[in-house]
Parts: sequence; structure tokens; C-alpha cells
Amino acid sequence: MADKDGNALAKEYGLDTPKQSQSFHVKGMDHVDWGMKDRLSRIFRPSSGNTVMLAFDHGYIMGATAGLERLDLSIEPLAPYADALMATRGAMRTCISPHHNKPVILRASAGSTVLKDDMSHEVIGVDIEDAIRINASCLAIQVFVGANGECSSLNNLVRTIDAGERVGIPTLGVTAVGKEMERTTRYFMLATRVVAELGAHIVKTYYCDDFEKVVAACPVPIVVAGGKKVGELEALTMAYRAIDSGAAGVDMGRNVFQSDCPIGMLKAINGVVHEKLTPEQGYDLYLTEQSQMA
Repeated sequence: MADKDGNALAKEYGLDTPKQSQSFHVKGMDHVDWGMKDRLSRIFRPSSGNTVMLAFDHGYIMGATAGLERLDLSIEPLAPYADALMATRGAMRTCISPHHNKPVILRASAGSTVLKDDMSHEVIGVDIEDAIRINASCLAIQVFVGANGECSSLNNLVRTIDAGERVGIPTLGVTAVGKEMERTTRYFMLATRVVAELGAHIVKTYYCDDFEKVVAACPVPIVVAGGKKVGELEALTMAYRAIDSGAAGVDMGRNVFQSDCPIGMLKAINGVVHEKLTPEQGYDLYLTEQSQMA
């Protein structure tokens, strides 16, 4: 029987040997169906292999988050500068115009709000037929590895993967970090690998020390969550380090829509993720955009 301490032997991640992709620009997806490749190619730019997702699904647990009080006012101007939009079906239908023609990472899990101490007992909140009606390019499921609701959240994940596979829609597994969970390299290595092993096509997690090991041990693309609002240069530095460590993109929310210049910040993130700008160069781009607002 495997145990959590049974992996103490020395490990070799082959950090100097990149995983070979034979025919497709998205890690680990050489052998999936054409339709799924098409959806993944809308999310990850073929030119860079990376993505900049704009997350504004916070309301499904937090209500009217600061900066998202009016989605039609805050997100509509930002949509052209994102590669993909991560949101709930309610937000997309009521507030976001379909003319942007952006791939949708559809929040497909639902559960307790921030009013509850234990938020790990989520359920599948979107039927696959409704995801098709919305034309979702990907389904996002939150998983709570190490929490009380671990097993049920992993069940949500595999059921969604199975439903998506039948119609060619990939699944993004989101590794939640609650109050009782570790925020260590070891934890993120375990959580991301479990999610990938269960069949997720993309994994969203947090940046940590030795992140290159987390990426190397995960056979599918990792997208890094932006997390809470920090200074613009700090957020750009995190994005740069994540990409430099092998991440395939970032999913930024509060560090964009809570910025003093959201469009400038999103342009700067694009520069770092797709054009290999340094954090300082990205910050200069942000400052230039900010100055034009005055």
C-alpha cells in the first residue's frame, strides 16, 4: 500500500531534458482527438505555446468581488487582450458579449461560499449539454487534495473529464488551497500529478519554490494562478518566473481587474508570457499604458 512518506527516495526529474512533443504545441496532447486539439489551440497560442487567461469567476463563492461589481463594465474592455476567459455560465450569458470570440474556460463546479469554513465539498454545477450550448472550450473543476472533501471533489473531476471526452471538450483541474492545506512544493507536486493522472488536460495551480520540479513531474500543461492582489511588478515577476520554470501560462484575475490600469497590466502580462519580456520591461509597458490614462 502506498503511503505519503513512501516517496522519500532520491528522484530524478530530468530537468535538463524537455518532454518531447511530436506534433502538437500543447504538452501531453499529441494523441487527443482533432476537436480537442482545436479547442486547446484556441486557449494556447500556437506561436508561443502559452496562454494568458483572464479569471473573473470569483463571484461563484465570493459574490460581488472588488473590481467585479459590474462585469459588463470591468471585463468587456479587457476581453480583447486575453487569450481565454475563465468565468461562470451566468456571467457569460448576462454580461459578456459573444462578439469577442474568445475561448471560454467554464467554471463547472459549484459549492459552499466564503461564509463556510470548509469549502471543499463542491458538486458538478454545469451539465455537459449546457457547456456545449455555451460553446465552452474547456471545463474547470476545483479539487481539494488533502481536505475533507478530497474524494468527492476528485469524483467531480473524473466525471467531468468523462463527459467532456465524449464531446471533445478538455478539462482544467484547479488545485484549491484551503486553510488546512499545505502550500509547499511537495504538496503542489502531489496535487498537480494526481489531477493529471486522473485525466485532466490542463492543471491550474500556484507558483512555489522549485516550481520547475512541479512542472517536470506533471505530464500536462500547468497554468499558474495569479492569487491575491499584489504590486504590479511583483505579479509580473511571478509570471516571469513561472514561465521560465516551464509553466504554459497564467490565469490572472485580481492582479488585473483590481489594478489601477487593468488594460496596461494585461498587456504587460501578455508581453511576459508570450514575448519573453522581463518583469521590468513588462512593468515599463504597464507604466506607459497607465500614463496614457491620465
